[in-house]
Amino acid sequence: MDATSYREALYDVFVDTDRDVEAQIARALEIGTEYFDLPVGFLTRIEDETQTIVQAVGSHELIQPGESCPLEEAYCRRTVETNVPLAVQQASVSSAISETAIETFDLGAYIGGKVVVDGDTYGTVCFADKDERDTPFSEVEKTTLELLTKLIGQALEQRAHERELRRRNERLEREKQRFEGIAETSFDILFRVGLETEFTYVSSAVERVLGYEPETLIGRPITEFIAESATEAAITGYSQVIDGTPVENLELEFVDADGELVVLEVNGTPLVDDGTVRGVQGVGRDVTARKEREQELRIKNRAMDEARIGISISDAEQSDEPLVYVNEGFERLTGYEAADSLGRNCRFLQGEATDPETVATLRERIDANEPVSVEILNYRADGTPFWNQVRVSPVENADGDVTHYLGFQTEITERKRTDQLVRLLNRVLRHNLRNDMNVLLGLADRLENAPADDAETPGEQLSDTAAALIELSEQARDLERYARRERDPQRLPPDSLLTDVANDYRERFPSATVDVTVHTDRPFCAGPELERAVAELVENALKHNPAPEPWVGLAVADDDSERVVLTVEDDGPGISEMETTVIANGQEEALEHGSGLGLWLVNWIVTRYGGSFQIEARDGETAGSVATVRLPGIGPDDSLESVAQRPTVLFR
Repeated sequence: MDATSYREALYDVFVDTDRDVEAQIARALEIGTEYFDLPVGFLTRIEDETQTIVQAVGSHELIQPGESCPLEEAYCRRTVETNVPLAVQQASVSSAISETAIETFDLGAYIGGKVVVDGDTYGTVCFADKDERDTPFSEVEKTTLELLTKLIGQALEQRAHERELRRRNERLEREKQRFEGIAETSFDILFRVGLETEFTYVSSAVERVLGYEPETLIGRPITEFIAESATEAAITGYSQVIDGTPVENLELEFVDADGELVVLEVNGTPLVDDGTVRGVQGVGRDVTARKEREQELRIKNRAMDEARIGISISDAEQSDEPLVYVNEGFERLTGYEAADSLGRNCRFLQGEATDPETVATLRERIDANEPVSVEILNYRADGTPFWNQVRVSPVENADGDVTHYLGFQTEITERKRTDQLVRLLNRVLRHNLRNDMNVLLGLADRLENAPADDAETPGEQLSDTAAALIELSEQARDLERYARRERDPQRLPPDSLLTDVANDYRERFPSATVDVTVHTDRPFCAGPELERAVAELVENALKHNPAPEPWVGLAVADDDSERVVLTVEDDGPGISEMETTVIANGQEEALEHGSGLGLWLVNWIVTRYGGSFQIEARDGETAGSVATVRLPGIGPDDSLESVAQRPTVLFR
């Protein structure tokens, strides 16, 4: 199989829900040993400067589950220090592998990558052989290993999250049973209090609730058993009843026989004899457990409300299963306030590009009252799409009937963008490299068979083709670098940004005219790599314009919304229909490839900060093209945090 087939095999392993995580990792290690042609594959856990083998394939005696060694003695020592795979063709001459490690494990070739779980280093995934390799590891092999580390990291994260959810559910179930036990064994205190606030009667329940024998309370004032902090409220309530007005649900703290506080919910009415109020009679209900539950529920509700992920609850017993609860994380994720979400089925987040098959899977599992997890394209309140990992679990009542559905929503747009980038790089590099190599082979044949005085033209074509390959590789490297870089939204004044780009290209293309027009005072809200995107558009326009004095116009203005619009116009030959089709569709088909990665680089940068990008022919009869970039603009009273937006789906 080729590299793409191996990657597809890895994806298949980790989407197979019939396998547990250990089985997924074991199969992935087997695939890896076959792909890298290295007989030993293993997953490590690194804690406290110690490497422990978690899973392994191969027959190396020291690389077996449970084996451990100091990290300093391991091949993985340098692997966890870098964010890219460590590939060692010949360990004996590599400075990355210590002599102690070589003496201990005796491995000649090694490739390993760091596994990150929830932002922290978990360990490594490695493949090795006792024999050294004749050839270095390729970039494709390194990229494949990076993919494997990400897939394993995600699987371990998912397992940890599921275990935590199970633990929480078990804890909640235990608490529920405890509270039910309290409710089943609790009962109310009946009492009477005279005109001097003394007890004249107390039911036997007081012994169980407060620990006092009923007869010991008779004749003693009620205030003697009430906490000091509740005395004023008790006296006020007592006086109200004596004046003829009942009290309801008055919560008072009593001190029990052990000195502990017990909260009683008191209902009292006047005790009337022959039309004269003789005292107070009433009922005291122990609500201490309820108050504790309320406090715990407040804590849990606050935890749910403040959770970073979206949490929702829908009513399974109502028609169309409307939402009855959404947390603040749901509001942040979708842009819809709770008032706009409650009472609606969650499908209102779907849109024109939402996959019907994914929706059908979600609907089928919910109708079957089964847990389900899908990755679905949803739309925010402002219409921008985002990738949403939706997990839904049925919630049953005591009779086993499903009454609600609990949903968790996690934005995975960045991960899906990265996945799309990996596929893009594979397709474009494979397609363009194959085409350019065919050109090179054809030119080489012409040079070999052409007369000596006829070699100039093929030589120029060779140079042009080689330059195109170099440019493509540099663009791919830029794409990968920006994909790995953390988002860094800043205030970018358009005047200085465009002026810097224009001045640079005026020097590089002396015969060109590069005009700059700025009609806004609002800075862009984007990362510093926006300058690279603008430079790519200008360079693309100038390099592909055969005119002796090419022209490019850079312009920035406000639009009707809260965005700033940047346009890059040129008077060149214009963009091909195939290029516009690729951009409009947002993907490259087998028979439809763009000429390079430049426009993809621009789109990656712009959409990373919530912007949009399109390119088309100029209006009218004038030749040329116009590229349009729309990005959030920062007003004079806006904070950076309030304007910065999440990444959007590529080419949407």
